[in-house]
Amino acid sequence: MSITAVIVCVFAYFFGAIPFALIIGKLHGVDIRKVGSGNVGATNVTRAVGPVQGKICFVLDLLKGAIPVLAAQVALPGCAGIAIAAGAIAILGHMFPVYLKFKGGKGVSTGAGVALALAPLPLLCALALWVVLFLVTRYVSVASIAAAVGLPVFAYIFRLVNVGNTAAKSTPVLIFFCAIAAITVYRHRSNIKRLLDGTENRFEKKH
Repeated sequence: MSITAVIVCVFAYFFGAIPFALIIGKLHGVDIRKVGSGNVGATNVTRAVGPVQGKICFVLDLLKGAIPVLAAQVALPGCAGIAIAAGAIAILGHMFPVYLKFKGGKGVSTGAGVALALAPLPLLCALALWVVLFLVTRYVSVASIAAAVGLPVFAYIFRLVNVGNTAAKSTPVLIFFCAIAAITVYRHRSNIKRLLDGTENRFEKKH
């Protein structure tokens, strides 16, 4: 592995590990780890701080995934494996950040950023699925799990009809998206239990 690839991967981890949710919470006098679900992510920021701050957190967490992949593509053009590795490491950085003693978020927003940089069309379809399911169920967890599982499905469909960039239609990216789906489901296992128990938190419509 070249020095450039190592630098890109190291950058991906430390950039992906930046706890934007905690930073935003602290700026508003809230320790996001001690309120709501305790999760260091955009959903908990929305509940504990506010919807605007939650959206800002989502965008920043998404960029944590997209920027390392784009950096890898610019620094090492044609090396799809390094771009995928950078994306995977950024997600791991978000989930296991060194700054927070390796206790981070669930990786959905950061994974979306990685997917956006690798395969924008499947990601946009997955985001549309997220929006529809959230509006119907008001459960972020249901929407997130479905979108993550839908991502490799959409990628495979676009591959079958030969639509999208080269990376998006590659087998390694498809396998990577399947891994993201599996990790997302695993990271939401407590949410799944609460859904089955009928105790999962939901965003109620405001009247």
